[in-house]
Amino acid sequence: MGLPPPQCGGGLGWGCEDERDLKPTRRTFIDPQLRDAARGLRLAATDAERKVWRALRRSALGVAFRRHHPIGAYIADFACPKLRIVIEIDGGQHGGADDASRDKAMHAAGWRVLRYWNNEVIHNLDGVLIDIRRVLKEQGAR
Repeated sequence: MGLPPPQCGGGLGWGCEDERDLKPTRRTFIDPQLRDAARGLRLAATDAERKVWRALRRSALGVAFRRHHPIGAYIADFACPKLRIVIEIDGGQHGGADDASRDKAMHAAGWRVLRYWNNEVIHNLDGVLIDIRRVLKEQGAR
């Protein structure tokens, strides 16, 4: 009878706290240009985007969101990878065929897209957050 296998870490010395740590994480390659563009957008966020981010950050709604998160060939204003929800805050330049093809691509990749206008966020943030909470609840958030 031999020794039992190590519980975690495969005997490599790094260990883990529970079995969830043994599951491999899936990392996807992000084009460096897209990653840099996302960083630039974070630095140049609109007032409406900053207002929404203050309400979403630090899992304030019960789930984690990422700001200016690359998804495929696009950069989402806000994304919740766990529930696969995208929140887009649109100014006057949005709403055309580009947004329709972007939404179609994100839907095809399994993401649900929520869109709000800048003026809606600025003048009715509470209403926007109520709608976001409703969708989070539908998708299974606590």
